[in-house]
Amino acid sequence: MASMDDPAEFDDLLRHVTADTSGFGHREHVQLTWLAVRRFGLADAIDLVCSGIRRTARYAGAPQKYHATMSRAWIELVGHHASEEGDPDFTTFLDRNPALLDKRLLLRFYSPGTLSGAEARTGWVLPDRARFPWVAQQGGV
Repeated sequence: MASMDDPAEFDDLLRHVTADTSGFGHREHVQLTWLAVRRFGLADAIDLVCSGIRRTARYAGAPQKYHATMSRAWIELVGHHASEEGDPDFTTFLDRNPALLDKRLLLRFYSPGTLSGAEARTGWVLPDRARFPWVAQQGGV
């Protein structure tokens, strides 16, 4: 397996997700994340997807569009649901987890002020509104 720092891994996922579409919207972000989690596991998917999105934003001349907390939080949400069910395809996964298509889902866990803060944009910030479901199940913070 290639290193999670290898842009080719992210680019391969990106090509797969965008093969049948003309854009890269929220659904495609979720699908890319789902594929990354299934192929590499959650921890490696966090590294791969975050670095890939950060690199893509820089390449597009918009590095300020990368948001560290939002990126990781989405990966953790998708990863939690992907590990629970092991769906055979992305459509089945979405049918079982339609809330993941709601771009505002993170607002269940984070206040808008926290997400808009500089600390959240540049690093990982824990939810301040509600615990993630898997953390609450484990009795953590």
